[in-house]
This record gives sequence, structure tokens and C-alpha cells, in this order.
Amino acid sequence: MSLIVHHRMAKVDNLDIFYREAGNPSLPAIILLHGHASSSHTFRDLIPLIADQFYVVAPDYPGFGNSSRPTPNEYKYTFVNIADTIDKFTEIIGLKKFAVYLFDFGAPVGLLVASKNPERITGIFSQSGNAYDEGLSPAFAGIYKFWADPSPANREPLKHMFSPEGLAGAYTLGVEPASRVAPEGANLDIYYMSREGALQIQLDHLLKNYKNVVKSYPQWQAYLRQHKPKFVAVWGKSDPFFIPPGAEAFKRDLPDADVSIIEGGHFLNDSNPQAIAAGIKKLL
Repeated sequence: MSLIVHHRMAKVDNLDIFYREAGNPSLPAIILLHGHASSSHTFRDLIPLIADQFYVVAPDYPGFGNSSRPTPNEYKYTFVNIADTIDKFTEIIGLKKFAVYLFDFGAPVGLLVASKNPERITGIFSQSGNAYDEGLSPAFAGIYKFWADPSPANREPLKHMFSPEGLAGAYTLGVEPASRVAPEGANLDIYYMSREGALQIQLDHLLKNYKNVVKSYPQWQAYLRQHKPKFVAVWGKSDPFFIPPGAEAFKRDLPDADVSIIEGGHFLNDSNPQAIAAGIKKLL
């Protein structure tokens, strides 16, 4: 068994999907699904902590990180389409059964894959991977306005989320002391967002499409009630985007859900990787 992290490419349709891989393929598999404006790099500290007990795969979505970045005319940037690409990716690399790690944008991607293939899912881990209205923080007020009226006046304030200040702040908000967060993660996200067309993909396509994610919450809740996957959640008490009531809400549909709220913000995988690793290992 090796804890070396490998960096690979898989061809999915006409796309190159970059992914990180670690652990022995004979171990229980888990796929780590990253958040908005980011990449699998966000799991760089976590992967070595769980690869002794899991076969770990962490892809970059199309348009993100080191994967292909087609224009919106070449690839439809919706969560349904990204989930379809990631579903095909799991088949191409030979994942038969696996757990899914839901984080931020990874929640709709992972829940779409899981509800399509319930027989392949061995468990779900949620770290601010939301599926309930209760989890949406007051920060979504401006996003709701944008969904109702995607005018320039409602779009402009949301650009801050993808600015260097907004991206860096997402890593440190709610973290005490903030010095425990290394700058590399935010700096890499800032670089990714500086690339031509990145803001359009993130804001005008995916954030706009997130309206359909919220509409799909009842479908995913029904999947949870029907199939009752093993479920563990570890959320940050001070997450500025997805708040703790969203984690607790999973217990309505999964009474046996293991839910922990700990001190921290949105990127617990970055600031508290040991706590996240311990939570993931509960899936075993």
C-alpha cells in the first residue's frame, strides 16, 4: 500500500479530467468533490490522512483546476452536466462502488451521481455539502435577487465572491486564529479565477444554475429517505455560506446520521484536516 499521491488525466468524452489518486485500489473507495472556484488541490492535506484506509480519488470538474476548460459554447456548464461528466469519469477509471464527499458545489454534483446510481454508493460524507433550505446562510440574499433578476445591477455585487479578496476571505472567515490557514489554497483559486472566461463560467452559468440545485433539494431528500446511505457530516460552526442548521436537517431524512458541528469556517478540509479525516473514517 502506498500513500503517494498520483496526479493523472482521464479522457471523458472530449475532455481531459485531471484527478489526484492515492491509496490501494483494493481499499474502500471515496471520491472527493470540491467547491466553487476551486479544485482538488483543496484536499491536498486531507488525502494523505485517509489514504491508509481508503482508495482516494479527487477530480477537477470541467472548467476548474487542471481539467479541460471548454467555452460555454462548447460545454454546457450546469450541475446536471458536470455530474454526468463525473459519473462517466468514475466508470472510466473503474470505480464500482464508492463513498462520496460533498463540499460546497460538490454537493449537487455528488447527490446527482448518488441518486442516479444508489446501488454504487457506500456512504456520504458532507462538509458544508448542503441539501436543505435551512443550510442557506443570509449571504444567499443577494444570490436570490440575482436568480429572480439577473440584471447587471444584481450581478455586480456577486463579483466580489470571485475577487481575490472574496476568495481569500472564504478561507479565513470563522477561523480562529486565521494564521492556521495557509495562503496557497486561496492563491491558487485566485489564479484560476484570473483566467479568461473563468468569471463567466462561475457566475453567469454555475451560480445562476444553482437556482435549480435548490429546487432539486426535495428530490435528493427523497433519495436519502428511500436508500438510507450511511451518512456522516462535519460542518464549521461559523461557515459564512452553509450554516449548521443545514447539517442538522439531514437527520430528518436520515435519523442515524452522524452530524458534528465544530469550530471553524467553510474550508474545514484546509483548516481542520485531522477532524475531517476522523469523520470520513466513520464511514468504515
